[in-house]
Amino acid sequence: MKCPKIVILDAYATNPGDLSWAPLMAIADCTIHDRTSPSDVLARTGDADAVLLNKAVLSAETIAQAPNLKYVGILATGCNTIDLDAAKAKGLVVSNVPGYSTASVAQHTLALLLELTNQVALHSRDARQGAWSKNPDYCYWLTPQMELAGQTLGLIGFGQIGQAVARIGQAHGMHVRVHRQDTSVPPPDGIEYVSLDRLFSESDVLSLHCPLTSATVELVNARRLSQMKPRALLINTSRGALIQEEDLAAALCNGQLAGAAVDVLSTEPPSPDNPLLSAPRCLVTPHLAWASAAARTRLIQIAADNLRAFLSGNPVHQIPLG
Repeated sequence: MKCPKIVILDAYATNPGDLSWAPLMAIADCTIHDRTSPSDVLARTGDADAVLLNKAVLSAETIAQAPNLKYVGILATGCNTIDLDAAKAKGLVVSNVPGYSTASVAQHTLALLLELTNQVALHSRDARQGAWSKNPDYCYWLTPQMELAGQTLGLIGFGQIGQAVARIGQAHGMHVRVHRQDTSVPPPDGIEYVSLDRLFSESDVLSLHCPLTSATVELVNARRLSQMKPRALLINTSRGALIQEEDLAAALCNGQLAGAAVDVLSTEPPSPDNPLLSAPRCLVTPHLAWASAAARTRLIQIAADNLRAFLSGNPVHQIPLG
């Protein structure tokens, strides 16, 4: 099958100019838009045979009015921006890119954890501003220094990223507990599957690595936060809406939780009055855990491989359309 026209609707986040689109451009004519507003999606989709997108929304209306559209390639893992029912009705193939950012997201999770426990940036800034030079002792610390060895790491979700974070935790001597939906496969050595009640109440560090579904929306809420230890830490590098943000901000303000770190928020970009942006002891990074050059290079290559597989009649990494 030939594919004479490819359109990328929102290319900038994947490749702001430091990488190459050559793997996709080698397949066919490729029109690249850095960003596409909702009002321009239909016009830019036009008569394309294949559309690639990340956060751009492909609605039922756009799908129905795209005469040549046969394939949708998601430049990510999640598929919540595409009307899958409409895609099914039109007979589209929809493929995503799983696994490309596992190492990077796990690394960022560790970076957030270590910043919460060691506060490296705070101490470096304080020393460089002269506080160490004025100190009567050879050392000092502004925040409690938490050793990870012997602590309990709780994970909600145990896909590729959750498993990578579990290995990091074990390498630091942590006890790993996991809550997951599918417990048919025995856990790896040294890891225990537990209920949500146990996970929230026993974890010293709780890290979220599950998809956003109707069952997980605002999974972390006031009731669950009240189960956690006052010295516990919460990390989210998964989806912002897993957390009821007002409840988390309140828990941090009330000293109910020692700290939190999030790479995702419920609305992105966030409103300036998002409560986590001003909550105490809360680290916020702008959804960059996935964004290493290595991960984005893999993303582009896998997206191209997905399209080639579709054109050969053997699509891979298909999203089930029901």
